[in-house]
Amino acid sequence: MRTVHVDTGREMRGGQWQALYLVEHLEHATLLAPAGTPLLAEACARGIDAQVLSLRSLARWARKADLVHAHDARAHTLAAFAGGAPLVVSRRVGFPVRESTASRWKYSRATRYLAVSRFVAARLADAGVPAQKIRVVYDGVPVPSPAKPEPGRIVALASKAPPDTGIPIHLTRNLWQDLSTASIFVYLSEMEGMGSAALAAMSAGVPVIASRVGGLPEVVEHECTGLLVDTPDELRAALRRLLDDPAAAAEMGRRGRERVEQKFLVQTMIDGTLRVYGEVRGC
Repeated sequence: MRTVHVDTGREMRGGQWQALYLVEHLEHATLLAPAGTPLLAEACARGIDAQVLSLRSLARWARKADLVHAHDARAHTLAAFAGGAPLVVSRRVGFPVRESTASRWKYSRATRYLAVSRFVAARLADAGVPAQKIRVVYDGVPVPSPAKPEPGRIVALASKAPPDTGIPIHLTRNLWQDLSTASIFVYLSEMEGMGSAALAAMSAGVPVIASRVGGLPEVVEHECTGLLVDTPDELRAALRRLLDDPAAAAEMGRRGRERVEQKFLVQTMIDGTLRVYGEVRGC
């Protein structure tokens, strides 16, 4: 099957890594991404068939393909306009779908939607996307060597500055590198489709403290692989609890790694995606 994958992200975030992991393991796959983006550079460095994205190039590739897979919202728009092969769309964000005429047209164009969580799937259903078009395919992450935590080293990824807890927190700019020495990972967000960074921490065996929003409760099992919080006071208490009981924190990290191995591996994501591709080919 010849597939064309479209991603317009300007940064290398969770969605771009998922597109890369997928395309890297597929035969006869071409990735289209904007010139100068980290995704295009990384794909080329890995020997992936990657080309510069434009509406014209997308329309040309879509005529040759058996299936087009749009990996973000803008890619969805471009692919809807380009036409050609059947369209699969990954929906990663938890925000409600717009209800404009243009949005309804755009969302009618895809044959299948890959929701990154049950929460996102429900948002699609609320917008009127037929249930038979929606499938949940969770993100997948590699499993690195277990972290070698430095006592008290707290690493955070946040959509805005974390509240002052009186406890030093390091805001990461290199997630995988910082996870290798983290004792706790904090993931704060006002809305999250799933939270692949939380998965990355779990795969490294690092206990997670995360906002109780969107799809994050589907990833982080409260009191098992980490702790879910709603307020700054709950965040402070959760940090204090794990810092004061490193054995319990380590056990949460161990369970998190096991959960990733059972449910959130890259190959699991690929297998789920390929099942949906098979459905589309059978339509």
